[in-house]
Amino acid sequence: MHTTEPAVTAHPSLNAGPRTAFLVVDTESVPDGRLLGQVKYPGDCLSPDDAITKAQDEARQASSTGSDFLPVCFQTPIAVCVVRVASDFSIQNVSCLDAPQFRPAEIVRKFWVGVEMYQRVKLVTFNGRGFDMPLLELAAFRYGLSLRDYCQSSRNRFNGNHVDLLDWVTNFGACRLPGGLNLLAKMLGKPGKTEVSGDQVYRMYREGRLQEINDYCLCDTLDTYFVFLRTRVVTGDITTDQEQELVKTAREYLEGKTGEIPALRTYLGAWSEQVV
Repeated sequence: MHTTEPAVTAHPSLNAGPRTAFLVVDTESVPDGRLLGQVKYPGDCLSPDDAITKAQDEARQASSTGSDFLPVCFQTPIAVCVVRVASDFSIQNVSCLDAPQFRPAEIVRKFWVGVEMYQRVKLVTFNGRGFDMPLLELAAFRYGLSLRDYCQSSRNRFNGNHVDLLDWVTNFGACRLPGGLNLLAKMLGKPGKTEVSGDQVYRMYREGRLQEINDYCLCDTLDTYFVFLRTRVVTGDITTDQEQELVKTAREYLEGKTGEIPALRTYLGAWSEQVV
């Protein structure tokens, strides 16, 4: 198993080079069977696993697409990955929080400690308003963590310190984006979904494959970073030449991390040519 340092290792003012400006974040979660049993089936005396199975069956029957995904309020985070990005849009660090133990309470604590430390930093997610941030906010509620600065600065949909790329691409929900992050990543020649998809995470969790889940989450976080770069071309914050240089530098950085994070070899091997 690889180990990675926390998303935050020092106060921003102590870091050399450009200041940290963005935290690109992605999460993975599994259903909380104990909570499901207590809330949805209090009189059925179901085990946590049986409560999850029953809830998933009900969700599948109610879904027009056959999805068995359960609401965020019944989910527990088991992976939070962060790409720390400088004000010049270059990668400063990649991390899977609380590696290699991946304990939910510690994952959540380390994430919010980092967010509170970097008060001026913008969060970058893909569908973070719809899932990742509610997941982490509810986990903070569960564990009794303070999110004072975040609550004051990042929960304004249009002007807060949070860039939700799904919101941005769809004009805040005015249109649909079938294919989601996978579609946008593949437009740019980045891997997108390869061998693992989100609907496999719970089965992998039951098989004890936490490292693989976090590797998958990290790859999604990197895809989110590269999609973010292209959106900054569209907004005029960087040029396509600058984007290509940032992608080249990012690849060199990630190649240097493959000894520490072996999953990056597979990720880099799935790249196509950069699309401009």
